[in-house]
Amino acid sequence: MDLFEYQARDLFAKHGVPVLAGEVIDTPEAARAATDRLGGKSVVKAQVKVGGRGKAGGVKLAATPDEAVARATDILGMDIKGHTVHKVMIAELSPEIEAEYYVSYLLDRTNRTFLAMASVQGGMDIEEVAEKTPEALAKVPVDSNEGVTIEKAREIVAQAKFPAEVAEKVAEVMVTLWDTFVAEDALLVEVNPLVKTKDGKILALDGKVSLDANADFRQPEHEALEDKDAANPLEAAAKAKNLNYVKLDGEVGIIGNGAGLVMSTLDVVAYAGEAHGSVKPANFLDIGGGASAEVMANGLEIILGDPDVKSVFVNVFGGITACDEVANGIVQALELLKTKGEDVTKPLVVRLDGNNAELGRKILSDANHPLVQRVDTMDGAADKAAELAAAAK
Repeated sequence: MDLFEYQARDLFAKHGVPVLAGEVIDTPEAARAATDRLGGKSVVKAQVKVGGRGKAGGVKLAATPDEAVARATDILGMDIKGHTVHKVMIAELSPEIEAEYYVSYLLDRTNRTFLAMASVQGGMDIEEVAEKTPEALAKVPVDSNEGVTIEKAREIVAQAKFPAEVAEKVAEVMVTLWDTFVAEDALLVEVNPLVKTKDGKILALDGKVSLDANADFRQPEHEALEDKDAANPLEAAAKAKNLNYVKLDGEVGIIGNGAGLVMSTLDVVAYAGEAHGSVKPANFLDIGGGASAEVMANGLEIILGDPDVKSVFVNVFGGITACDEVANGIVQALELLKTKGEDVTKPLVVRLDGNNAELGRKILSDANHPLVQRVDTMDGAADKAAELAAAAK
């Protein structure tokens, strides 16, 4: 989960990374009081999870509280690279800046380790620095058992060739930034720029944090950091039902058991759809190993609630969960939806294979539901689902 700048700033402050004062607001008038609390001057910063805010006009200085209101009015509702600005941060003005640096920690998946990165060339796109002057970006592996002590931090700072007058202060920031990375179960913590001010302070002016959703079970407070404004309502509803669902832009709803099978199903539906007016998959939905009636009903309810969906392809390979259980789950799910007042009108194409497949197919045939079509091959089922979706467009 990627965080907004103000959320990253709050986590940095929590763990001792030096930051400037600031608060987030969502109405222009609130900018007045926030700027008053900061001494009458502020920086108004759009809160979007995308770079290039400054160039897009999403970061403005305000010399007075009235000007802060005007700048917030300009920025709230702005579209920045497809992201609508719902909130702005009213931040304290930085003292005069003498130098801008870059520091970060991330999970290096390629080398299966943690990686510290640091550069004296901050305030710009770090990918650009890495491409044009790779020698200016120090990359130092971090042993997870040892972590980042002050000695390790000094090593990182030395490799990045920080000036002697700031080296120790930057090393101290590297330690607290590592504490943030570990304590919050982050995949990335980044400060860009980390600045040296004219009065000798080292401050984190802007930052990025990406949290590992797989660690949510031990980070219950992270739930409050989720962006409710940007969440797709179907995805939010699926998450509430513990379903692994991602909304796509097609017309064929997909339900499968196992991420690999679902991804393969997306491919075969996309391929089959080329022959039916470019029909595409409408979603990714993995119901996992247990396809009970309740789980199937929840999955169908989510997919059938998508107005873009014209047909549904249920693709299940029976393993631990046998196909007869899945078939009973589908039949019972349709009955459950009916009793809940859900009028199921979209056709379902069901393909069962694997453990007890024949028994599962018989259950579907005996149920003889008018909206359920049984197709026994994956390619054939994908083609039928695409055909039905195209006919309903």
